[in-house]
Amino acid sequence: MDFIWSPWRYTYMASAGKAGDPASCVFCIGEDSTGDEGRLVLHRGLHNFVILNLFPYTSGHLMVMPYAHLRSVVHASADQTAEMMELTKRAIAVLTAVYNPEGFNVGMNLGHVAGAGVRDHFHLHVVPRWAGDSNFMTITGETRVLPEELSTTYRKLKSSFL
Repeated sequence: MDFIWSPWRYTYMASAGKAGDPASCVFCIGEDSTGDEGRLVLHRGLHNFVILNLFPYTSGHLMVMPYAHLRSVVHASADQTAEMMELTKRAIAVLTAVYNPEGFNVGMNLGHVAGAGVRDHFHLHVVPRWAGDSNFMTITGETRVLPEELSTTYRKLKSSFL
C-alpha cells in the first residue's frame, strides 16, 4: 500500500483531547463569531450551526451540529433537532443552487464503531454527490481529490447562507 502523508491533520487529531471533555472539543465553538471564517462556520442559528467539513468527501461537504456538547441526538431537545432539520433543508437548497449535485448523502455517525471521527459531539453530515465522484483514487488509493480549496468552497457557500 502506498502512503500519502498529511501532517496537517495531526493538529486536528491532537486537538480532540479526552473523550467527553467539552473544553477540548473541536466542535464546541462558543459564542464569539470573530473566528468563524477560520473555523469554516457558514451559518449560526439559535441552537445549531453549519460548518464545512475540514476533511471533506466531496466539495461542499458540510455539517450541521448543536452548540451544546451532546454525545447523541437522543440527548437533544425538540427545539435543537427541529432547527437542525431546518438548517439541513437550507443547506441542501444552498448546495443545490451553488453546485447542482445529482444527489446527497445526509446522516450521522453515532459512536466510534459507526465511523464517528468526533464521538462526543454529534453532528449531521450533508454530502453533495455526483456520478463518478468516487473513482479509483478514492476506492483503491484511499485518496480523495477535490476540485477546489476549502477557502473557495467557503466563499461560495457563505454568501448563500447570509
